[in-house]
Amino acid sequence: MNTPHKKLDAWASAIDLTQLAYQTTDHFPIKEQYGLLSQIRRAAVSIPSNIAEGAARHGKKEFLQFLHIARGSLSELDTQLELAKRLEYIDQNEWVTLNELLERVDKMLSGLIRHLGGKL
Repeated sequence: MNTPHKKLDAWASAIDLTQLAYQTTDHFPIKEQYGLLSQIRRAAVSIPSNIAEGAARHGKKEFLQFLHIARGSLSELDTQLELAKRLEYIDQNEWVTLNELLERVDKMLSGLIRHLGGKL
């Protein structure tokens, strides 16, 4: 199988972010199983998934569309993690690490979008 997405640093960092989001939500209260925990995991998985799908497309325009969707999911994840922090489901150390990865993925996606000639 041809996997062009695996050559992208943005995809690799998004996978790291998704893994960390899963590990972080492992200790959320059981009452959040179908709420915030599920939302965080879905948003996180959406980021590398959309990068991968876009990279597999044949046109630059389609790739850009999926990169923008990935950025939207990244913003969604950022919001959900902020709420989890305020609810004290995430401690300060976890938040710092997650936030650093969020920022790294955002910069990489923004750079990739600019490189492909897209608008932010």
